[in-house]
Amino acid sequence: VRLVESGGELVQAGGSLRLSCAASGSAFRDYAVGWFRQISGKEREFVANIDWTGRHTEYADSVKGRFTISRDNAKKTLYLQMNNLRPEDTAVYSCAAVIGLLRHVPDVTYYWGQGTQVTVSS
Repeated sequence: VRLVESGGELVQAGGSLRLSCAASGSAFRDYAVGWFRQISGKEREFVANIDWTGRHTEYADSVKGRFTISRDNAKKTLYLQMNNLRPEDTAVYSCAAVIGLLRHVPDVTYYWGQGTQVTVSS
């Protein structure tokens, strides 16, 4: 499956953004998908995931209550609604997909997008 993210931009603290991840190729509905982010100079970290049914979601503690992950299998698209953004949310956000369980640790076996830059100014 090929993944392409969009929606990243510069936003002020307290603002909102919605990221999208468009999938093509294999059946998107078969994949668990999620978002990771990488701050410059640091390792990639888990943000949120959603199972193939769309019923089960998980979030990193740092984004709980502010971010919402969702998917539209008919459109083959994954979303991340980000509200009340903080400067520490500044990072490159990447979507990932796997058949099975998408764990909170990045894995080379996952399919990855190229990433989209989110910058939150104070």
